[in-house]
Amino acid sequence: MDKQAAINLISNTFNCPFDENRFSNFARNLLNDIDESKTFAYHGTYIPDSFKNHIKKYKRLGKYKDPEGNALDVLIVHLERETALERARTMQRNFIAWYLNGGRGDVLRDAALVAFASPDLDDWRFSYVPD
Repeated sequence: MDKQAAINLISNTFNCPFDENRFSNFARNLLNDIDESKTFAYHGTYIPDSFKNHIKKYKRLGKYKDPEGNALDVLIVHLERETALERARTMQRNFIAWYLNGGRGDVLRDAALVAFASPDLDDWRFSYVPD
């Protein structure tokens, strides 16, 4: 990808309301080799009780292993309320810590790239969360 295409990709991803396709395209270009064969989406009873008031649903777009063998998942987390994006950062970190430490399927992960999206999708946050 040339420099101008990279600038456009970043601008179109981060200066706009959240869009799953744009975020997915950004992650694919950033990480180069994402395994998209094992995606999943969870909501309702699959959200731990301690997070149900804050997390509406979450989805894995793909998995990535870096050259050192570290496992990273690319996630989208849809929040229940607009205020959760700004006021509940600790909850967001705790949710991702739960996920990375085997909270889903007892599989440990080393890090996650996460899009936290507000209900109306106008506001969202991009985070890299290491274990």
